[in-house]
Amino acid sequence: MESTRRKRKKQRGGEDTKADQEKKREMAQRKINGNKLFMTVLYAVAACGAVPISDLLDRASQRSDTLHSLSTMLTQDLDSHFPPIGRMIMPRPSMCHTSSLQTPNDKEQALQVSESDLMSLARSLLQAWSDPLEVLSTSVKTLPHPAQNSISNKIKELQEHSKSLGDGLNILSGKVRKWVRQAQTISSLPYSGGNDIGQDRISKLTNFHFLLSCFRRDSHKIDSFLKVLRCRAAKLQPEMC
Repeated sequence: MESTRRKRKKQRGGEDTKADQEKKREMAQRKINGNKLFMTVLYAVAACGAVPISDLLDRASQRSDTLHSLSTMLTQDLDSHFPPIGRMIMPRPSMCHTSSLQTPNDKEQALQVSESDLMSLARSLLQAWSDPLEVLSTSVKTLPHPAQNSISNKIKELQEHSKSLGDGLNILSGKVRKWVRQAQTISSLPYSGGNDIGQDRISKLTNFHFLLSCFRRDSHKIDSFLKVLRCRAAKLQPEMC
């Protein structure tokens, strides 16, 4: 009798695990559906002008905030098993492929930049990460890290959020008359790092971490620029931004 009860307990435990996995899958699907809904709504409201620009920018800044939070979580995941020597040999931030783009260093400087230029910078940075994010997505499959599966899923989310935000900003830029008149310039920031992040364990972890840290830095800039734009659209005082 006792052994039968134990077996039933184990079976129930297995069922609970499957239920948990199903919940996670449902949550992931909701996020994907949320992205699709976000873009559908954004297309509609931007086309008919039914929603104020401040509200559209608020939604975009929420998306950019999610993007930065997700990249921060990924960095923390990598830090948990990052070899000490990796910190010593990891390239400096100035080696990031987007470093050539002149951007405001802080909020005070961002407040001095025109709305059109801030939007151009945000769009340029997002566009510059299309290929590198694909490199991260491919490289994570062989990443020697115990949380490899979790990291892989988060990288996919990064790609989805990045594309969704980029598409939304493109639409938004074409609908705001003063931005259209000011002819935004999208800077070309080609990624020349290649698809190979290394052959040995240290190289793979170090190069993966470096590329992700570059994205995290840029996602923070994008988020800051969009928050300043949202603040201006809401006609808030600079100190409230």
